[in-house]
Amino acid sequence: MIFTAERMIILNAMIAATIILGRNMKIITANVNGIRAAGRKGFFDWLAKVQADVVCIQETKAQVEQLSDELYHPQGYSCFYHDAEKKGYSGVALYCRQKPDSVIVGMGNDEFDSEGRYIEARFGNLSVISLYMPSGSSKEERQQLKYRCMDHMMAKLEDMKASGRDCIVTGDWNIAHKNEDIRNWKGNLKNSGFLPEERAWLDTLFDDRGFVDAFRELEQEEHQYTWWSNRGQARANNVGWRIDYHILSPSLKGKVLATEIYREESFSDHAPLIIDYDYEMSAI
Repeated sequence: MIFTAERMIILNAMIAATIILGRNMKIITANVNGIRAAGRKGFFDWLAKVQADVVCIQETKAQVEQLSDELYHPQGYSCFYHDAEKKGYSGVALYCRQKPDSVIVGMGNDEFDSEGRYIEARFGNLSVISLYMPSGSSKEERQQLKYRCMDHMMAKLEDMKASGRDCIVTGDWNIAHKNEDIRNWKGNLKNSGFLPEERAWLDTLFDDRGFVDAFRELEQEEHQYTWWSNRGQARANNVGWRIDYHILSPSLKGKVLATEIYREESFSDHAPLIIDYDYEMSAI
């Protein structure tokens, strides 16, 4: 989508006014595919410049005791980790500029919680979640586990909605929703991450349950992806998938101010997804 100069001036003025009034909240989700490796590639230097309110991280691939270095506890943030029992695998984290009222580690299911896939920070009526949905690409057994996790998360999201909480569930969902979310959609119709059952699950979440794909709240250019295979020249040729999301409870529809998939630097096989919200920080 190409914006006219006049439209961009108006949009930037609206965002600037919102920031001045203290209603801007910036949240980043980033699958780092190994937090120590991402650190060596400049992830934390970049993070210091962005100044997000909440940073949601997936695939830390480290045990908490391996992250004692101050690098993994950025200045100005309260940092929370949930690692997997298996070393060097999975793991999620949250960095919060404002100390949360509470932090919930795990989604309440031992099968998934042993793999370090969910961590939630609560600020007043707002929940911000870092989620790493299982991949089913390695074998059928893992695909079935993924379906079980999807079912569990659907019920959990319904409970959140019923509670009246504002929820932002960020992370690597390992599902591309529609054809425009994957460059080679015809060649992936039978592959995990783009299976009809997975896409239908997102249809139900968005169309029937009223949850919101925050990135799609604003008009976007074509070929916007967040993950690229390390094989061949997938990233250079932008042959990617959009599998990283901010998914919002229905109460937050209309609150998205700006979106960005950050591609100027490469910290992992995923790109950080940055979204600004019209949300009253003082109310958190």
